[in-house]
Amino acid sequence: MKKLDLRLLRMIKASKGQFISVVIIIMVGLSIFISFSTTAVNMRNAIDYYYEESKLSHIHVQLMRIPQNALNEIESMEGVTDVQGRISFDVPLKIDDKGEKVTIRIISMPEGGGKVNRLYPGETMDGLNQGKTILIRQFAQARNIKPGDIIQPYINGREHSLKVADVASSSEFVYLMENEQTMMPANERFGVAYVAEEFAQSVYGFGGSYNELLIRVKDEDMIDDIARKLEERLDKYGVKRIVKREDQLSNKILSQELLGLDIMAAAIPVLFLIVAGIIIVIVLSRIVSNDRMSIGVLKALGYSNGQVLLHYLKYALIIGITGSVLGIIVGLVIAGAMSEIYAMFFEIPLLKVEIHYIYIIYSIVLTSLFCMVSGFMGARRVLGIMPADSMRPEPPKSGKHIFIENISFIWSRLSFSWKMVIRNIMRTKRRFVFLVMGLAMAFAINTIPIFMWDNATGMFYIQYGKFQKMDYIIGLAKPMNENVIYDVKGLLKVGKLEPRVEYPFEISNGLKKLNANIVGVPRNTMFYEFRNEYDEEVILPYKGIFITEYMAKALNVKKGDYVRVRNFIPGKDDMYFEVKEVIKQYLGVNAYMDIEHMREKLTEKNMITAISVASKDDVKTKLEDIRNISFVNSREDMTKAFEEYMDVMLLSINIMILFGGILGFALIYNSTIISISERRMELAALRVMGFDKREIFWMLAKENFVITVISILLGIPMGTGMIYSIADAFNTEIYSLPMIITTRIFILAGLSTVLFVSIAQLAALKKIHNINFIDALKSRIS
Repeated sequence: MKKLDLRLLRMIKASKGQFISVVIIIMVGLSIFISFSTTAVNMRNAIDYYYEESKLSHIHVQLMRIPQNALNEIESMEGVTDVQGRISFDVPLKIDDKGEKVTIRIISMPEGGGKVNRLYPGETMDGLNQGKTILIRQFAQARNIKPGDIIQPYINGREHSLKVADVASSSEFVYLMENEQTMMPANERFGVAYVAEEFAQSVYGFGGSYNELLIRVKDEDMIDDIARKLEERLDKYGVKRIVKREDQLSNKILSQELLGLDIMAAAIPVLFLIVAGIIIVIVLSRIVSNDRMSIGVLKALGYSNGQVLLHYLKYALIIGITGSVLGIIVGLVIAGAMSEIYAMFFEIPLLKVEIHYIYIIYSIVLTSLFCMVSGFMGARRVLGIMPADSMRPEPPKSGKHIFIENISFIWSRLSFSWKMVIRNIMRTKRRFVFLVMGLAMAFAINTIPIFMWDNATGMFYIQYGKFQKMDYIIGLAKPMNENVIYDVKGLLKVGKLEPRVEYPFEISNGLKKLNANIVGVPRNTMFYEFRNEYDEEVILPYKGIFITEYMAKALNVKKGDYVRVRNFIPGKDDMYFEVKEVIKQYLGVNAYMDIEHMREKLTEKNMITAISVASKDDVKTKLEDIRNISFVNSREDMTKAFEEYMDVMLLSINIMILFGGILGFALIYNSTIISISERRMELAALRVMGFDKREIFWMLAKENFVITVISILLGIPMGTGMIYSIADAFNTEIYSLPMIITTRIFILAGLSTVLFVSIAQLAALKKIHNINFIDALKSRIS
C-alpha cells in the first residue's frame, strides 16, 4: 500500500464520526433513489405487460342501450381492432351485518371471456354459466369469500343467489375504487362480480343489447380521433361517457402514484447529496487546516500539487463510493418491501422486483461527481500552501468589528458568552452559510409530510363536512320522475331530502375539453356550500354554470367566459353556458347548475337520477332490497375508509420526518465536532478563566441554537415553495390538495428540527468531556 493511501486510512479513522455521518446521508439519499426508481420502473413494466396480456380496452363507452348487431358497424371503423359489448350495473349485496352497506358491480362476460378486458388467470373464465359468478380478487380477499361460497346481490329489487366459481384479477380494476368521489379503496365495501352474458341480459331486460362497449385500437395515437368519431356514430344510442384509457379511473390513479414516485426519486436524493456535499466541504476544509505542516512536508518531499490534492479528494470519493454501495443494497431491499406495500393497494399479479443496472450506474456516477466537486471545494487550499510557509503556524485571523457591535443598544445588553457566540459564528462565515442552507433544507423537508397530513385531513373534512352536508346519496338505477322522492319519504325517517340530477357531459373551450358530471341541485340547496376562489360563499344562479378550479385550469376559462356542453342524450342539442363562478372542490371534478335550468336545457323535465338525504335512520337496511335503487353512498362509510387510509399515511409521514431529522443531525453533529476541534485552546483558556464543562457545552449549544433559528426562518419560504411545487404536481381530476398553509405546519417542522439538533448536540457532549484541557494549553504544531 502506498504511503499516502495508508495516511488516508488513518485520516478516515481519525474522523470516523464525520465520515460515518456523511456516508449515512448518502446511503439514505441513494436508497430513496434506487428504491423509488426501481419500484416505479418495475410497476410500469408489469402494468404494461399486464394490460397487453389481458387486452385492456383503449376506449370504454357507457351508453343507455345499444343493440348487439350495431357492434359490427363500430368494428368496421378504421383503426378499431376489437369491440366487445357488456352489461354493467351497481347493485347492493346482501350481507349478515345489516348496518354495513356493500355495493357490487355486476358485469357481464361473453362465453370464453371475450377478446377484451380478459381476466387473470385466463382459466378462471371457463365454465361460467347461469347461477355462477367470478369475483374480483381484492373484494374476495377482503371479505374472505372463497370458490364455492354463495353471494346474494339484489338485482332490480330481487335477490339472486350466485355461486362463486372462482376468484380473478382484472387489469380494469388494478386499483379497486367505486368512483372518483370515493377517494380511497374500500375493498370490503365495493367489489366486482362477473356473470354470464345471458344471465345479465335476462335479469336486466337487455336481450340482445348492452349498455357498455370495450374497444381496442391498432395504434394508440389514433385513440383521440376514434373517440371523436364514436361520439358521432353512437349519439343515437344515448352515449353517457367515452373514457379513454388514460382517463380510466384505476389507470389514472396508478399513473398518478408512479408520477409521485418519479418526483420523489428525482428531488429528495438531490437534497441529501447537497447536504452531504456541504458536510464534506466543511470537514475537508478543517482537515486541510490541521494538516498544513504535513502538506508542506509532502510537497518538500517531491509530491506535486495534483498528487496532494488527489490524496484529499480520495477521502471524498471513498465517502461517495461507500455511501453508494450501501445505498444501493438498502435501496434494493426497500424496493422489495415497497412492492409488497403497493401490492396491498394495487392488484398487479405480474409485479416482481428486478434490478435495473442503469440506476445503479447513475447512483455511483452522480454521487462520485457530487463528492469530488465538494472535495475540491473543501481541499482547494492545498494548492496555495507553500512548503516554507507551512513550517510556521498559520497566523490567526485578524479580529474585526461585526455589524451588530455598531448597534450599541443591543450589543451592550448581551452577556459575555452571547458575545462570544455571535463573534464565533461570524468568524467562519462560509461554514455558517453552508450550515444554514443545509439545515433550512432539512426543515423544508419536514414541512412536506406535515402539510400532506394536514391537507389530506382538511381535504376530506371540507369535502364531506362543509362542501357536501348530506348523510346519504341514494342513486337510482335509471332516470326517474321527481315524484319518486315521495316514495322514499314513505320508507325513511328523513330530516331533509333533496332531488339531484347527475349526468356525464363533455365540457369544452375551443380545443380543450374535459369529460365530467354536471350536477343539478336546487338553487337554494341545503346540502352544498359553494365557495369561490376567494373563499366567499356563492349561490347557484338561475342560469349559467359553476365549474371547479381544476376544470377552469384544464379548460383555460375564468368567470364570465362561456363553455360548450356536449350532450350525449338522444334528441338533445349541445349548449353554451356562462361560467358564473369558479368554485373550490377537492375531490373529483364536477360542474353545478340549478336543477330546473339543467333539466330544461340538458336533460328532461321533472327527471332526477339521485336523492340527497339527511337522516339518522338506518337508510341502508331499509333500502337494501328496493327496486330501482342502484347505490346508497354514506358519509359514515367514507369516514371509516378515510381513517384506515390515514393509518397507512402516518407511516410515510414519520419516515419523511426521520429523513429530515437525519440531515439536521448530521449537519449539527459535524459542525459541533469541528468547532470543538478548532477551538481546543480557546476552550481550554475558558476553563482556566473559571468556565466549567457544562458552561462550555451550553455556549456551543447557543451557537447551534442561533444557526437553527436562522435556518428555520430561511426554511419557511423554502418549505412554502416546496409545498406549492408538491401540491401542483399532485393535483389531478381525482383530487386537488387544498393550499391550507398554517403556522402549525412550521411549528411542528421546527420542533422536529430542534429535536434532532438537540440529539446531535448531546451526541457531541462526550467530545467536550474527553478534551484534555491541560494538553490543549501545552499543544504546539508538530
